[in-house]
Amino acid sequence: MLINVLFVCLGNICRSPMAEAIFRDKVITEGLENHIKVDSSGTGNWHIGKRPHEGTLEILEKYNVNHDQLSARQLEKKDLKEFDYIIAMDASNLGNIHRLKSLDTSSGEIHRLLDFVPDVKTEDVPDPYFTGNFTEVYDLIDKGCEKLLSYISKKEKL
Repeated sequence: MLINVLFVCLGNICRSPMAEAIFRDKVITEGLENHIKVDSSGTGNWHIGKRPHEGTLEILEKYNVNHDQLSARQLEKKDLKEFDYIIAMDASNLGNIHRLKSLDTSSGEIHRLLDFVPDVKTEDVPDPYFTGNFTEVYDLIDKGCEKLLSYISKKEKL
């Protein structure tokens, strides 16, 4: 059985593609690439088809995380049925996901990424598009992805 994980942010050029790349890297490192599929999307439509922000690409390259497959797309209602885990970067994204879903469209779990990291001082991954702090965002996402993969591995008995 293939487990589908979707990361969601606002424009799908900074946080969610960073999370997609980091999480995919961890999945491959653990040898779970035949069990877990990873994707990302944004709640907005401004950047559809574009590559991630240069700050995201630079930080991924700095940590040797593959980013070749990344291209922005918008969250669609069908995603709520197709993905087992939908992971929002902040409360605003979480609210947008819940507004998009209805009782009959979502079969998966919906969480905020940092809900899996109780020892951080924030609940939301800040948007580096506005803050410019790609290093802080990378660190938060890396911790979140580590804990999320552990959660999914235990829950799905991988």
